[in-house]
Amino acid sequence: MSLSSQTITQLRAKLTAGEITAVEIIDSLEQSIKEKDGAIGGYINPASYDFDAAREAAKSADLSLPLGGIPIAIKDNINVKGEPCSCASKFLYDSYVSPYDATVITKLKAAGAIPLGRLNLDEFAMGSTTDNSAVQRTNNPHDYDHVPGGSSGGSAAVVAADTAIASLGSDTGGSIRQPASHCGVVGLKPSYGRVSRYGLVAFASSLDQVGPLTKSVEDAALMLNVLSGSDTMDSTSLEVEVPDFTANLDAGVAGMKIGIPTEYFAAGIDPAVREVVDKAIDQLKAAGAEIVEISLPHTEYAVATYYIIAPAEASSNLSRFDGIRYGNRSSQADNLIDTYKKSRSEGFGSEVKRRIILGTYALSSGYDHKYYDKAQRVRTLILKDFTDAFEKVDAIVSPVCPTAAPKHGENSDDPLKEYLADICTIAANLAGIPGISVPAGTISNSAGNKLPVGLQILGPQLGEEVILQVAKVCESF
Repeated sequence: MSLSSQTITQLRAKLTAGEITAVEIIDSLEQSIKEKDGAIGGYINPASYDFDAAREAAKSADLSLPLGGIPIAIKDNINVKGEPCSCASKFLYDSYVSPYDATVITKLKAAGAIPLGRLNLDEFAMGSTTDNSAVQRTNNPHDYDHVPGGSSGGSAAVVAADTAIASLGSDTGGSIRQPASHCGVVGLKPSYGRVSRYGLVAFASSLDQVGPLTKSVEDAALMLNVLSGSDTMDSTSLEVEVPDFTANLDAGVAGMKIGIPTEYFAAGIDPAVREVVDKAIDQLKAAGAEIVEISLPHTEYAVATYYIIAPAEASSNLSRFDGIRYGNRSSQADNLIDTYKKSRSEGFGSEVKRRIILGTYALSSGYDHKYYDKAQRVRTLILKDFTDAFEKVDAIVSPVCPTAAPKHGENSDDPLKEYLADICTIAANLAGIPGISVPAGTISNSAGNKLPVGLQILGPQLGEEVILQVAKVCESF
């Protein structure tokens, strides 16, 4: 077994025992990236990476720290000082180098980790396929004709392909959990405010959250230990105690009440996906959990609510990309207004433009009350659904997605169909609660290849310990 295919936990045990060195991990990753990433395309411009600098960092790694000597790949919308941060957009590609570290990067470095590599995504994290990247195509490691999911498609694909030990992604409406499901890895979206957003390029500020994608539940818990905590640079981060998320991983689910929301098992779920999820639920019951049917009655409004709030916040956040301060500036502009128009028209892709237009309309005079304000009121009702549910159950399980990974371009002519693929994930972002995708099984596609299916586990706000505990049981199935 190559070092690049092992978990953080396995590598840390070998490092501290003196069986391997951190330099050997970098060597193994470099070889794996050279062999595989040309076909997968998870990394943005890996030929430019300074592996020698990574080896130098590995030589001085403090192995007494929680992530000492472990390289972590980074989604390309998270700032790392001295490195490009393109958000997979023409607007920033080849023109922006970050002058600072995001808080999550500062925390990783303080824990001994080595940030290594920039990962492809849907442009500005807007999409669920990674086909919206303006830089390159990323393929699902299980079948190159299929998407890896999105927007953190690169983050999931490299972990699944063993070209990364673990990675960071961001989740605004399912963008960690959905690609984790499609690629067969663990993906954790923390509660809103659990992890600082400082240094994450903003898409929708009230929804975005940074989280880990890993090869095991224990690795996800270990990374969450490092990433969590309040931050003076992010006023939305919560000043709450950070528990040791690895402490009770093996406590099991005996005596737990697990909720099954009827609305997440409605028409539109692929029968093969439903079969995998139902089997996992049966196994949770066999492990001692009580299965309770629940209702989240405002689920039917979640997609519409999300696609008003998220584009509205995106249209505001992306106004800073104007061709004046940094990023793309059109060479064809004759005056200030022309600079704004042409720089943005040339720099943004079609999906980003679509969401800016949707968001600007929703916030425009005379329509903001009709759309944005009403969406925020419905958001409150969605949160109340979860609050009521968690008075009855400890956790909620469901499919992550209605289907396994689609083929490239399958829904490119139907944005609404692509948006509906997020129906099981976006409500958690609207409510600010934590969620995790853990591999539950596979289904066969028409080519005879096995495509992964993830099980989603949701918990109450700051209930990461519970969902990790459930996920650890599911991992053993």
